[in-house]
Amino acid sequence: MPGGPSGRMFDRRGAAFAAALGGLLLGLAPVGIFWAGPAHAAERVVRPGADHLARAVADAAPGDTLRLLGGDHTGRLIVDKPLSLVGEAGARVVGPGHGRVITLDAPDSVLRGLTITGSGLTLASEDAAVFLTERAIGARVEGNVIDDNLIGVYVKGARNALIRGNKIRGRRDLRVNERGNGVQIWNAPGTAVEGNDISFGRDGIFVTTSQRNVFRGNTFRDLRFAVHYMYTNQSEVTDNRSFGNDIGYAIMNSTGLTVTGNLSQGDRDHGIMLNYTNDSRIARNTVRGGPEKCVFIYNANKNVFEGNRFEGCGIGIHFTAGSERNAIDGNAFVANRTQVKYVGTRYIEWSRDGRGNYWSDNTAFDLDGDGIADAPYRPNDLVDQIVWRHPLAKLLLNSPATQVVRWAQSVFPAIYPGGVTDSFPLMAAPGEG
Repeated sequence: MPGGPSGRMFDRRGAAFAAALGGLLLGLAPVGIFWAGPAHAAERVVRPGADHLARAVADAAPGDTLRLLGGDHTGRLIVDKPLSLVGEAGARVVGPGHGRVITLDAPDSVLRGLTITGSGLTLASEDAAVFLTERAIGARVEGNVIDDNLIGVYVKGARNALIRGNKIRGRRDLRVNERGNGVQIWNAPGTAVEGNDISFGRDGIFVTTSQRNVFRGNTFRDLRFAVHYMYTNQSEVTDNRSFGNDIGYAIMNSTGLTVTGNLSQGDRDHGIMLNYTNDSRIARNTVRGGPEKCVFIYNANKNVFEGNRFEGCGIGIHFTAGSERNAIDGNAFVANRTQVKYVGTRYIEWSRDGRGNYWSDNTAFDLDGDGIADAPYRPNDLVDQIVWRHPLAKLLLNSPATQVVRWAQSVFPAIYPGGVTDSFPLMAAPGEG
């Protein structure tokens, strides 16, 4: 009976057998690696050392968790089965200075809480701290410090991956054209890049030939482009922050994008650049603090700009090269030296359904108090057109002849050149009225 003497004897013998078996398994475990619990546990602890991590990956079963203790673990690691590599405080995976530090080559793999450094420096061989192959479907790279590598994270073909909450710092000892990108994505539909802090690379996020990607809540500093889009469709760029880069958001050769709630502050050349970008919505973004152009639009068509604030730039919006059927209303143009630059002869209306934009230099009246100025606003006149085509004409801006031209336009509006007209300019910036 289980409760009688024979049952107690059986329990004692079983316990002794289990203890002996556990001791045998512990003795057989590879040096530097030990089980965190009974023999069937899915979590293993890995001590730092030359070969311990690679041996732990080789010995682990799919679905296991490898918990890396503080110290240096050897890189050039290939994870070819679904595993979670989780770092304790001070855990570093260090590459030898050539090739890739960690390659994820299995679905549902996880890298979390690690410091990863020591990649190679060859762009042609795609050297990276973390490289996701097309087999790494649904992989997650989150909460890591990825420091002093060529490419931070390269997602090459891995669908539905997640790159979240990492601090990625590139090489500062290389020229910009020699550096890699913080996060690079190629043909990885559904991949999301969220909440990362990226600095000192070439581009913060560079994506090409992909779709249905989400870039949300990232911060970018000291880069060429914060976000660089090429041939990527039906995707989202939301609530990101770009500080002190050459260009904030370079959106090129893409269709069906949502670009909302982003900040460009102190970027050098452009806050937002659209080049061959169509059928996209650009809304509630803020560009301020000194770019040459808040927005540059080149051959981009059928886009909607609404609720944006463009402030303190050399030019608020510069558009050219046949950009057509863009709806631009509900925006605020504040204290730009030139609000709009359009070198062309077409007449373009920047209002929709009786609502235009706010222009800080528009000295208009609103006698009926409806929040709409009583007269249309034209950001450019004939003198502007002359100066753009013939820069030396700036010497004549204060001449009597120039003043006569501007007076004639105010009296006879029909002689205004082609360009932008806002027939319903707002008296207050959206959200401030």
